[in-house]
Amino acid sequence: MALWTVIVLLGLGSFALRFIFLGLVGNHPLPPWLLRHLRYTAVAVLPGLVAPLVLWPAETGGTPDISRLLAAFVTLAVGLASRSVLPAILCGGATLYAGLYIFG
Repeated sequence: MALWTVIVLLGLGSFALRFIFLGLVGNHPLPPWLLRHLRYTAVAVLPGLVAPLVLWPAETGGTPDISRLLAAFVTLAVGLASRSVLPAILCGGATLYAGLYIFG
């Protein structure tokens, strides 16, 4: 019963968050200051998702390894140099697979 209570409450919370923007705001234009802050949401969320996988990977028992650190560095460098997400992801992925092949 506790599991279903948590599932229902999370579903209601998720619905409420979406309804605020879609239902209440709807066709009204958002203020410029809010739009400016929403632009950085992906930039803030993505490192929060990736950093634990680089610094404390489950595959190595929580200790950082050279392959993942090198792939993160290459991804960051290519992203800064090219100002494009797709080449950064592709180069980082290629570096990770090469690093895992070389370093084991």
